Amino acid sequence: MGISALGYLGVRSDKLEDWSSFASGLLGMQEVDRGGRARSFRMDDRKQRFVVSGEAGDALAFMGWEVDDADDLDALAARLDNVGVRVTYGSAALADQRFVDRLIYFDDPAGNRIELFHGSMVDSTPFRPGRAHSGFVTGAFGLGHAVLHVQNVDQLLPFYRDLLGFGLSDYGLEPVPAYFFHVNQRHHSFALIGSGRHGFHHFMVEYGHLDDVGQGYDLALQEQDRIAYTLGRHTNDWMTSYYAHTPSGFFVESGWGGRIIDPATWVPKETHDGPSFWGHDRLYMSEQMRSHFRDLRMNLAAAGERAPPLVDCPWLYQELNKTQKT
Repeated sequence: MGISALGYLGVRSDKLEDWSSFASGLLGMQEVDRGGRARSFRMDDRKQRFVVSGEAGDALAFMGWEVDDADDLDALAARLDNVGVRVTYGSAALADQRFVDRLIYFDDPAGNRIELFHGSMVDSTPFRPGRAHSGFVTGAFGLGHAVLHVQNVDQLLPFYRDLLGFGLSDYGLEPVPAYFFHVNQRHHSFALIGSGRHGFHHFMVEYGHLDDVGQGYDLALQEQDRIAYTLGRHTNDWMTSYYAHTPSGFFVESGWGGRIIDPATWVPKETHDGPSFWGHDRLYMSEQMRSHFRDLRMNLAAAGERAPPLVDCPWLYQELNKTQKT
């Protein structure tokens, strides 16, 4: 029993034209004509991975988490109900809107809407990216990952780890607490950042080729103030990526080469090295905060810390090859 992947995301925003340009033209999703005001996007053979609602608000609307067995929905609903979480079974109309067979929904302790679903629908037509790229890394790994700002990590940690069964990958406590969770072999599909704020920090999409990221970076550089974090590489999941400002104010991370783990043997640990081996200069931050992160990177560089080459990591190399061939 359990959640197996981040299946889809929904954003509340009425900046529809801006989102169409961003999601299709920069990220390379395929916009799908659904009629009405909402905008819908594909990333692979699934009918829908990302939705912009057409409503005012510019916030996360829902996270859709997939379960492999339909019975898991009932088991998770009972588990949540037993501790006082109000769970609602989605109507047939809502299931049709999400292009799934069945779903339930509820709020986490901070008020973020979570949908658990089974039976995502597949489109009969090939995926056509909005810009030329080799494809997204999805499949069993899901859409990518989602990261939330939270006011109190301790309030949400038991909910996601103990109730929903997310596996802790690693965590850091400085400069703010950050906890990273896996639900499959992707190093993390979810994270909580204890920034003292409430809202959506970012979601990540992963590409099959490093050049897909670099070409997107070039496109983003053509737009004033589009880049939020410069190109860099993370210390925990080894992702090479950059972050862009979205039309709704949060970020999207575009990455390649994310770390693949074995959940059965993985042991979580506290990290102390900072978030990036190099790059990821946070252009939106104050100079004081940018300097703090820069010092962490300089310390890693001086110590010669690096992610292992792909040839030294057969499991990752094998998985990347498989995703690029499918």
